[in-house]
Amino acid sequence: MSVTPRVLTVTLNPALDLTVQAGGWQRGEVNAAQGAQQDAGGKGVNVASILADWGAPVAATGLLGHDNAAPFETLFRDKGVSDEFVRVPGATRVGLKIVDPTRGDTTDLNLPGLTVSARALAHLQATLRSQPAGVEVVALCGSLPPGVHASFYAEEVARLREQGRFVALDTSGEALRAALTADTLPQLIKPNIHELEAALGHPLTTDATVLAAARELIRRGAELVAVSQGERGALLVTAREGVFARPPRVTVQSTVGAGDAMVAGLISAHLDGLSLADAARRATSFSAGSITRLGAHLPPRAELDALAAQVQVEPAQPLTA
Repeated sequence: MSVTPRVLTVTLNPALDLTVQAGGWQRGEVNAAQGAQQDAGGKGVNVASILADWGAPVAATGLLGHDNAAPFETLFRDKGVSDEFVRVPGATRVGLKIVDPTRGDTTDLNLPGLTVSARALAHLQATLRSQPAGVEVVALCGSLPPGVHASFYAEEVARLREQGRFVALDTSGEALRAALTADTLPQLIKPNIHELEAALGHPLTTDATVLAAARELIRRGAELVAVSQGERGALLVTAREGVFARPPRVTVQSTVGAGDAMVAGLISAHLDGLSLADAARRATSFSAGSITRLGAHLPPRAELDALAAQVQVEPAQPLTA
């Protein structure tokens, strides 16, 4: 018997991620690679994959090219994710991820994606409108492909919140700027520090300025703002409190999807009604656990529990003046 999803992820611009391991590679040179793998990806696809690993009932929708949909269909089938993607003509874009284990970093090369027709976009919007009441959370994730106006997420946030959904947003660029300046904000906003700076149009050089920016978004209607800052950790702010979560040290396989894992952790924490501190521990453990794997996958729960226990959570009174 099928289980009604509690979460719907939305990915307008998915990608087949080709991850190449090339230790010590040099720009402009002929480089030897040690291995490669291809994964169905895109931010919302990654969030759905990780939530499914955790055991949360999840569906995924968005716009998916007919020509190379098979890897996505296989992922959804293997993980029990309900596939509600709208198929469109053409091939979904490929994203190249060059992982250098010796330096512990990842270089991304992302193509723009398929140009979206008005008909396909209307079909997707109808899918969003027709979700059953059991879908509590809608996560709007990733970049917008050519043919979709920058205000798309901002408009959908207002409509989804009118339906009583809890809306999470993880995007960047003009789409994030439009969403943050709209009258109705998502309940959960998770930019990284660079995305938030670009959207607000000014640098956030101290903990105090990051905290002030997050509190302003809370004042304007958001319920949880999580600003990730890479290895340093993440700031999480609600109307009542703020915490800074510092991750444990792990052996990095790839940083691809670390932010998506944090979004998945925050959504699962919302579903379980966790406190802010416990939400910070879970989201940080998801992120730390995911970077020990290639692709958007969680380690076993016992390993996640051990990572969560190592997360340092501190009050977010400005740590640096």
